Amino acid sequence: MNFLEIDGSHGEGGGQLTRMAMALAAITGRPIHLQNIRARRPKPGLAAQHLTALKAVAALSGGELEGAALGATEVRFRPGRIGGGDYRFDVGTAGSIALVLQALLPVALHADGPCRLTVTGGTDVKMAPPLDYLRLVFLPWIGRMGARVGIESVRHGYYPRGGGAVSLAVTPSRHLAPLVAESPGPLRAIRGVAHVARLPLSIPERMASAARSLLADLGPVHIETKVLDDAEAFGTGGAMVLVAETETSLLGAACVAERGVPAERLGEDAGHALRAELLSGAAADVHAADQLLIYLAQARGGSRIVVRKASLHAQTVMWLIERFLPVRFRVVALDGLSRIEVGRE
Repeated sequence: MNFLEIDGSHGEGGGQLTRMAMALAAITGRPIHLQNIRARRPKPGLAAQHLTALKAVAALSGGELEGAALGATEVRFRPGRIGGGDYRFDVGTAGSIALVLQALLPVALHADGPCRLTVTGGTDVKMAPPLDYLRLVFLPWIGRMGARVGIESVRHGYYPRGGGAVSLAVTPSRHLAPLVAESPGPLRAIRGVAHVARLPLSIPERMASAARSLLADLGPVHIETKVLDDAEAFGTGGAMVLVAETETSLLGAACVAERGVPAERLGEDAGHALRAELLSGAAADVHAADQLLIYLAQARGGSRIVVRKASLHAQTVMWLIERFLPVRFRVVALDGLSRIEVGRE
């Protein structure tokens, strides 16, 4: 059996390359030999959330996964048939649920029947999209392409204990519509949600107030603040997600509560991030663009999105997708922006 050789140290050289390689192998039916996994990280190899993502994709696709263990830097994967059904996966730590779903969702869209994907772990953790970003920004984007995905927050969970749970109901859709997002158009609303669990309401209120102050000159800012009860969250933590809704696009920014970091600083960081996206004239924020590429590459027809910059994450994923699919990406420099284009060869 011929394995496609994938160098996990290419470009950004992190977990996203590993997750996307597994997803693309499952979608295309191409066996892969993945080496140098997370080679550019301080602790190379598979951590708990990466291991869960790989095992989850293998289970969803009926595939054979060899060498997958904590700390492993090399695996082989032979994909099988992608089957519908009810799947449950547990990271076992506060590892990001969103990053596991990042690998699972594009595969589930190719299943032979509806899927329910339930993942337990961390919903709002550093270096990963918070749950509300997934709900308010990312899923609406792929919804515009025709993906039918319902999301249910079973329970929030935070570092270091995890214990959160998220469930996606996925209707298969192998033929997505192309996405063209080149100009955001006029701003319609800035909204968001800030929450905590087992912490005072004053914390999300201070986060929201700091973000509101930075964005107030752009228009009204409506941020819901709340304290989750024990049925809604496990452990102590919180997060805030901001969304700018324009005539044709959604731009998002987020922060996650951290011990020792003032709520005001977290709110300011999220506010600055959203402000930068809005003032740049981008149609999609940098983080959404990274995650959308695998869907754009499978659309029927060419897609184009304008972003502030094509990040190293995005460049790495574009390189990887071209190894699996008959598509070509092109990054066009605009006036302080980048247009990412993808079309069939």
